[in-house]
Amino acid sequence: MTEAALPEQHREAIGELQGSADLPADQTWTQYVTFAVDGRSYGVDITKVREIKGWSEPTALPNAPHAMRGVLNLRGIVVPIFDLRAQFGLGRTEPCQEHVVIIFAFGDRLIGVLVDAVSDILTLEPGDVLPVPAIDSGDSHRFMSGLVSRDDRLVALLKLEELFNIGDLPSELF
Repeated sequence: MTEAALPEQHREAIGELQGSADLPADQTWTQYVTFAVDGRSYGVDITKVREIKGWSEPTALPNAPHAMRGVLNLRGIVVPIFDLRAQFGLGRTEPCQEHVVIIFAFGDRLIGVLVDAVSDILTLEPGDVLPVPAIDSGDSHRFMSGLVSRDDRLVALLKLEELFNIGDLPSELF
């Protein structure tokens, strides 16, 4: 799917992403790309986002982790694609044309994450981010850097490198 074939809101988000590279050195705010998965809102630091693509079926790999849908060839780079819904234990996504893959960069590693839709871009000051409550004895809160209240909804700010154990994934996937 080309950028022109993406829904209008996704084209606008891509345009904003492309214009966000030159940030002042003394800025106090941070921008987050927000997206929906299973009716819930999530956000990731915009500096980690490299590209937003329309859904196309990746090539499945044998013995891949449950949440891994396969790999895509992105201009000569093989990128593993993960289903965020499956990673959250909510079952696998049945993707359609409205679904998108957000390509994230963590150092020299790229991963793609299948989400339902890109929502918008939030610009947040440090005081806008609420702490994640520790609600159990587990460490599930380590996957989130905070919560933000926007338009009668909470947006969970994710740490994808923790959620997907980026440092622990086999290097042959990258």
